Amino acid sequence: MTKPRIRARCEACGHTEPRWLGRCPACGQWGSMVEEQVAAPRRGRTDASVRSSARPIVSVPAGDHARQPSGIAELDRVLGGGFVPGSVVLVGGEPGAGKSTLLLQAGSALAAATGPVLYCSAEESAGQVRERADRLGTLHPDLLLACETDVTAIAALIEHHHPRACIVDSIQTVDHPEASGIAGGVAQVRECAAVLVRLAKRLQVTIVLVGHVTKDGQLAGPRILEHLVDTVVEFDGDRHHALRLLRAVKNRFGPVGEVGCFEMTADGLRSVSDAGRLFVGEAAPDAAGVATTLVLEGRRLLACEVQALVASTTLANPRRVASGLDGARLAVLTAVLQQRVGLRLLERDIYVASVGGLRITEPAADLALALAVASSERDRPLPPGVIAIGEVGLAGEIRQVARMTDRLAEAHRLGFSTALVPAAYDGRSAGMRLERVRDVHSALAVTALNRAAVASHA
Repeated sequence: MTKPRIRARCEACGHTEPRWLGRCPACGQWGSMVEEQVAAPRRGRTDASVRSSARPIVSVPAGDHARQPSGIAELDRVLGGGFVPGSVVLVGGEPGAGKSTLLLQAGSALAAATGPVLYCSAEESAGQVRERADRLGTLHPDLLLACETDVTAIAALIEHHHPRACIVDSIQTVDHPEASGIAGGVAQVRECAAVLVRLAKRLQVTIVLVGHVTKDGQLAGPRILEHLVDTVVEFDGDRHHALRLLRAVKNRFGPVGEVGCFEMTADGLRSVSDAGRLFVGEAAPDAAGVATTLVLEGRRLLACEVQALVASTTLANPRRVASGLDGARLAVLTAVLQQRVGLRLLERDIYVASVGGLRITEPAADLALALAVASSERDRPLPPGVIAIGEVGLAGEIRQVARMTDRLAEAHRLGFSTALVPAAYDGRSAGMRLERVRDVHSALAVTALNRAAVASHA
């Protein structure tokens, strides 16, 4: 009997090697190589005869993707209108973000609207899922529950019940009896996902897979998993805050970049349609070190407060601490304020944070962050009703950002009266009073932060 051949595959990038290595030579990850058994080559047709003919693309009928609304408005927004029959959706997110809660609520709403929905739990017992459903108020007779870790058993359940949708929680804990390796390994995840994808296409059943993430926030498992599915969404949120964001990073049936906003409550996840009001207005009007900006999350505009605290220090290396903001960007803006404006920040601790747990990575928040730091250093609040939008360059200049007119319209809707915008912006004001600023120095002059307060450090 021929001994089966073994090879090693990287869980991070999918690169294969004939033997196990401690570090993947393709992506450089340590400890990501996993051994797997190589299947024997299949004997099949060796001739090149054509079994089907090609035809002009204009003669191919367009697909009719009749969507099934999930009953959760923000989830439907991210999916492009709802679930598509026959599609496979991968939902990833950190532990405790609320993936199971979201899908249990969606499964119950979908069962009430369209028919049977199968929820396969491979991580929790039936009693645990029932207890959560009781707490969330999602009990429904058409919501079917099974606890299975064998993908062939899950496939048999789908064949037997013919549900409108099937939720598998999670793909990393399901195994295939004929695949090598342990559950969660490269070979197991690939084979289990392939079985479920083929079943979804054949029976036109929507299948939702829950995926684990690695310590750096990336979806765990082989990259081929993301290629096999039709839609990939990421559920993100700080467990210490109520806000949860759902982002579509791949969608074969709709746009990507869409963001859904949820609030975690005692009764489960609640859709937040007007998320722009979640992150502003909590600080006192006369508080120094607070500035407001508008950032893009996907295609959605969110207003948020940026707060800064500049304090004296006795340390040789002053602290630069950023929560919800890019620490490297804070270091750059601190250097710009030090060299271009003359703020004395070299021997001061600087702490900055975004409000509400929102993570801001967009450069459009640069101007607001710079103003917040200057406001705290001068101990002087910004004028009321002011919003700052713009990217700050190394020379201190203020640069334009995308969708400025839309940002101004949203700021006007939220009640702001004045907007600090780049001097190069020549679009509509959208009802706002515009203060066009060329650089950080002129922005501080407009907000009266270029002069030190009486009680400032001399």
